[in-house]
Amino acid sequence: MKKEVKSQIIDILAAQLQETPNFYVTDVTGLNAEQTTRLRRACFEKQIKMLVVKNNLFHKALQRQENEEIKNIYPLLKGNTAILFCMTPNAPAKLIKEVSAEIGKPELKGAYVQDCAYIGAANLQVLADIKSREELIGDIVALLQSPARNVISALQSAGGKLAGIVKTLSERE
Repeated sequence: MKKEVKSQIIDILAAQLQETPNFYVTDVTGLNAEQTTRLRRACFEKQIKMLVVKNNLFHKALQRQENEEIKNIYPLLKGNTAILFCMTPNAPAKLIKEVSAEIGKPELKGAYVQDCAYIGAANLQVLADIKSREELIGDIVALLQSPARNVISALQSAGGKLAGIVKTLSERE
């Protein structure tokens, strides 16, 4: 491969890292054509971009990020590696669990999610449990609505009692 082509690939990878900072490094060794197609189709359905690149080129793209935490990913770039990029931080972890249950691969080597590096397959469940932005917003809205619902419920259940209390208090003045 010519140096110009390598430079272009590194530029593309660096741009992809800027666009989607959450990525998973997976081992895809031993997948046949049918299994690879199934994995790619599953990635496409979940809006996950899967790239198989040379480890050295991805390493150089990572070095452009100037991030101390991302340096923990460098040792993982060995053997057959596929990189999964996604805006939703937990989607690739769920996909890996789902697909690996069927075909035995891919295996998680590590991930860089929400500015933190997760190393090893043992972190797969932790990554799958990370809540997406939409899930967090939903939780916050539910928490904010809960006290208001309690007050409204108390007022409705009090019904006539509350009106009597207000009338008694107004008569005292």
